[in-house]
Amino acid sequence: MNIILFSRKQVNHRPEQLRELFATLARLGIDYSINEDFASVVKQLIDLDIAPERVYGARAVGSDDDVMVTYGGDGTLLDAVQLLPSSEILVVGINCGRLGYLTADNGDGIADLIERIARGDIAYQRRDMIHIEGDIDGLDSPLALNEIALHRGGASMISIETFVDDKRVATYHGDGLVVSTPTGSTAYSLSAGGPVVDPMCNCLILSPLAPHNLTMRPVVVPNNITIRLHLLSRGSEVMLSADNRTYRLQDGATIIVRRAERQLKLATPHNNTFYDALREKMMWGVDSRQ
Repeated sequence: MNIILFSRKQVNHRPEQLRELFATLARLGIDYSINEDFASVVKQLIDLDIAPERVYGARAVGSDDDVMVTYGGDGTLLDAVQLLPSSEILVVGINCGRLGYLTADNGDGIADLIERIARGDIAYQRRDMIHIEGDIDGLDSPLALNEIALHRGGASMISIETFVDDKRVATYHGDGLVVSTPTGSTAYSLSAGGPVVDPMCNCLILSPLAPHNLTMRPVVVPNNITIRLHLLSRGSEVMLSADNRTYRLQDGATIIVRRAERQLKLATPHNNTFYDALREKMMWGVDSRQ
């Protein structure tokens, strides 16, 4: 087994955790690879030289029995998903960011976490992803774990004609539209007034952004359908975001959205449920009177 390490330079790295991480890997004799940015941070913070053959660049190399460990927040994990060489590689997130909704381990017991990974003692869930295609300038990956969003970049309102399996749903007038997976229901979609959805549900969520119509509300649709979005921007700048990535769209662009064939194996190392995360990280149901 090989552990694929991934982090970003802008993460709030903690030297004591990094020392524990690499000391544990050495003690257990676990082979690992590491991305360039993370390797440079490790050298700077704990003065550890990493052999060049362990360092990877634009894409990780690994096999199905490898494990990817991300160090950062949810944004770091979303970036790492794009580098995975196989959908069978388990992704374990260590959170040193703010919310850390997807990154289920807080890094306080890194040695124990790595030991459990070595034993194969990590629970996980398979999470649906979104596949996108169409008139998207510079699209480098068709996959998103949380959501894709069409949103205005200027002051003018935009319109998005929306179809489900070629059946017209509505034309959304306003700031844009979010198409979310259940995993992403607690991200951008939630901020737009979308519902909280258990990540094991088989659905996608359409959440309008600041709709210029009092009757427009989020819609939950099955995940075995195809969503077609046709943009009418009247010359206004429009962007498409897919998790952490952003692309420019032209007036008249058509975007096709469907459930990806590929899923993500996302670790739940402490067997925390979706509802545990809601209570602990979203303060779900907290009563200020208590």
